[in-house]
Amino acid sequence: MRTTSKKLCGGRWISTVAMWPSMSTETSGAGSGTDMAPPARATVTRGPPRVEQEGRGHGRLWYHPRVEAASLQAPQQHPERKADGTVTTEQRTPSEGGTTVTVRNLFKVFGGNEEGAMARAVTGTTKEAIQEMHGSVLALSDVSFDVKAGELFVVMGLSGCGKSTLIRCINRLIEPSAGEVWLGEREITAMDETELREVRRGSIAMVFQHYGLLPHRSVVENVSWGLEVNGVEKRHRRERAEEALAAVGLKGVGDRMTDQLSGGMKQRVGLARALAQDAPVLLMDEPFSALDPVIRRELQDELVKLQAELQKTIIFITHDLDEAVRIGDRIAIMRDGVIVQLDEPSAVVLSPANDFVREFTRDVRLQSMVTAGSVMRAPTHTARTDQHMSEVLAALEEGDHLSAPVIDGDGCCAGTVDLLQLRHALEEGDGPVGSLPLAEDSAVAQDAVLDELVPLGLRSDRPIPVVDDAGRLVGEIPLDALAEAMAAGEDSESPERGAPAE
Repeated sequence: MRTTSKKLCGGRWISTVAMWPSMSTETSGAGSGTDMAPPARATVTRGPPRVEQEGRGHGRLWYHPRVEAASLQAPQQHPERKADGTVTTEQRTPSEGGTTVTVRNLFKVFGGNEEGAMARAVTGTTKEAIQEMHGSVLALSDVSFDVKAGELFVVMGLSGCGKSTLIRCINRLIEPSAGEVWLGEREITAMDETELREVRRGSIAMVFQHYGLLPHRSVVENVSWGLEVNGVEKRHRRERAEEALAAVGLKGVGDRMTDQLSGGMKQRVGLARALAQDAPVLLMDEPFSALDPVIRRELQDELVKLQAELQKTIIFITHDLDEAVRIGDRIAIMRDGVIVQLDEPSAVVLSPANDFVREFTRDVRLQSMVTAGSVMRAPTHTARTDQHMSEVLAALEEGDHLSAPVIDGDGCCAGTVDLLQLRHALEEGDGPVGSLPLAEDSAVAQDAVLDELVPLGLRSDRPIPVVDDAGRLVGEIPLDALAEAMAAGEDSESPERGAPAE
């Protein structure tokens, strides 16, 4: 097994690659199990590296620089780089805190001489210099992160940054050169071929950019193909495939052939195939990048909706920052095989960690980042559905308010009512406010972005009610607050936007 320790060198955090006590290269015995404790910290011994071998459960030999073992009982540290460039560290085992996928100190070197390239990388040698010295391509360098259960975790960067290599190292379609990948309490990088096959069949599903549908099979047969491989009885796999197709908006197309589908429909079939497997973890490698903008946006919305319903753990690869911001709970930005910033979408855009991230995010419209929850204010006045119209009218006139959100007995927003509506209704007689046709479509969720709020503000002169996930009123956005937020977004698109503090 391998481990690394973090230390500050030349103003930047680097890791020293190491290994903990080696195991036999045989595939049997304790060394091939998945219930081993996380490795201890170790340090690289200076001087010419001595190549040592460590057997994996599947018999492959892994090479590492010479090491000295430190405390064999120390828990592994989990660093995370913040927007200000600092690294915070928590000591916990990979399975704690609701974490589904844990990646620790992952390296991948193509072209041979892995140990030499890794030894250079941990001393801060650039990717280009390593390639010149060793003829090796450093695709991943000391990558560490946790993905929480139910999180939509986006990895993004320019072509060649290592993002697709990373996602393939997670399920070992590509073998890492060093480091660890955990699925809950099971270490994927320590599994033999049988264990790995089980994980790929039942725990991790993958959706590719090129959907890879089988042209001689119908849509439902394509979706159920993985279930067929797993030995699921035909009737049950048909049922699960139809359910997955309905979930992605393709109900009733199961008997069509794939050449009868559009590109967007084919990608939905690819997603349905992954959902039919019912794996808790989805790996999605640029699944929407080949589609036209309208279809891509529809599928992004569909994915967010499905995620809210199914609560899968998703690792999503993209080179499109707008897509990452739109769908991601957190974003990891990569450059030259290294994660340069890992943060929530708003923090990535508003507080870039360095010049690279700042340049990367400069064209993002901040109106797509500001949410209703961040600009809302406490309601100036509310009405209850059981209040008499005359009582509500008197309160509005006394407070010089034009309208008020109306809540029911549970505090849920039933709509809004205004002065003119009340005065007109009272001409016919008094009664409860809840009997009026309230403007029910005026409320917005707390996570609604500014771009969604502006049309509502243009259609009405009323404050916009803001509700939580249960529909309860939590605030309102007066039109002056909406105007201020719009002006702030325009001002912040200057070249100085988001410059980190010195």
